[in-house]
Amino acid sequence: MSFYGPEYDVKAAIYESTKRTRALFGPSDVLAEDNELAPAKLRILSKIESEYGASKELPSYLVRKIDNAAAAASARRGAKKPSSQKLIAGPTGTNTSTALSIRQKLPGSQGAGSNGGAKSSALINRDLYIQEKPEWHAPWKLMRVISGHQGWVRSVCVEPDNQWFATGSADRTIKIWDLASGELKLSLTGHIMAIRGLAVSNRHPYMFSAGEDKMVKCWDLEMNKVIRHYHGHLSGVYSLDLHPTLDLLVSAGNDAVARVWDIRTREPVFVLQGHKAGISQVRCQEADPQVITTSMDSTVRLWDLAAGKTQTVLTHHKKAVRALTLHPEEFTFATGSPDNIKEWKCPEGSFIHNFYPPQNSIINTLAANQDGVMFAGGDNGSMGFFDWKTGHKFQEMDTIAGPGSLEAENGIFASAFDKTGMRLITCEADKSIKIWREDPKATKESNPGIPWRPVANRSGF
Repeated sequence: MSFYGPEYDVKAAIYESTKRTRALFGPSDVLAEDNELAPAKLRILSKIESEYGASKELPSYLVRKIDNAAAAASARRGAKKPSSQKLIAGPTGTNTSTALSIRQKLPGSQGAGSNGGAKSSALINRDLYIQEKPEWHAPWKLMRVISGHQGWVRSVCVEPDNQWFATGSADRTIKIWDLASGELKLSLTGHIMAIRGLAVSNRHPYMFSAGEDKMVKCWDLEMNKVIRHYHGHLSGVYSLDLHPTLDLLVSAGNDAVARVWDIRTREPVFVLQGHKAGISQVRCQEADPQVITTSMDSTVRLWDLAAGKTQTVLTHHKKAVRALTLHPEEFTFATGSPDNIKEWKCPEGSFIHNFYPPQNSIINTLAANQDGVMFAGGDNGSMGFFDWKTGHKFQEMDTIAGPGSLEAENGIFASAFDKTGMRLITCEADKSIKIWREDPKATKESNPGIPWRPVANRSGF
């Protein structure tokens, strides 16, 4: 006869003893289980508790920082994403998983008493790149072809009052055209090589030109003659731009430096050094970074104009960067190279997105208008029209070579929108100037454009 009686269950007694032992000597936050735990798993749980127990919760200042970043991201994207405050999710409730909750739990790795379908939380929730559907834009079509130059047309600028525009060519002349009718108003001579850069001041009756003859000239538009020369470049000058609020001119070229000039005194203010190859484009704006340059060394540099030094170097491009444009209203800019066209945010130069689908050509020129349309012109005559906000290409085509031109003369060298953003001017290798406009008869149903499809990993560099 048994001492405890026939009703006594030996297994139940052992289980009760095990529960009391676990409550006394087990980890403090592990509750009683309905099933037995292997001793090896208990040892791992105890080690995790002893080594990482103090690191379960993030410091308060980091919690506030993560919450503020999540709130800002939610405001930008219109969707809330809760931030995770726990650095390591230890065993809670009936979950006895021994894995640190840095990644999602693999199938079959749950403990004996855990729920097989439960998944652990992430270390820190990562903001996903939410792709917005682009708005519809009317397709662009050819409006007018202007002839008159005897060489490649390499540069263009539109005057601030939107009455005329100027073009510079490899025939060493600058021609001024009426924007409404396309008629030639004036021809200026003075350079002895191709003219690569033009800019018209919005504060003075001056126009500035730069050429491969190392010369930067200031033209008085009241007398139609050169009144100043800016000497200093050691090689061809490929680009120039005027500061919008200061009497400063910035020119850059094949000598790999950007030179800042005082317009009136012709004195050099700064020599911006740092690029390892020729500078292809330079642009100025009111706020920092006040000067942005792109180079054949595949980098983009943002400059601190007050100090005359580099502020940020962007090395995301893999090939020479030939094209640069600023958005006329937003505090953003875009750069173009054969590998990609990229959009950036000022002032820190943070990457926003790539324009997609890619153009698959050498991008010589970019231009953007206030309606959110960006144009990209290629060395092979390809034309791409993109939605600035989402980066989606809604139209692509090839330019039309002029009569008597070879197919190889389809290259586009320069482009600019007029001040209204309704007309696009392109300068091409067939010695012509073409003006494009949106099709007024197009509708969303008749011309839907290139279909938009969400693309994975759009946020990659």
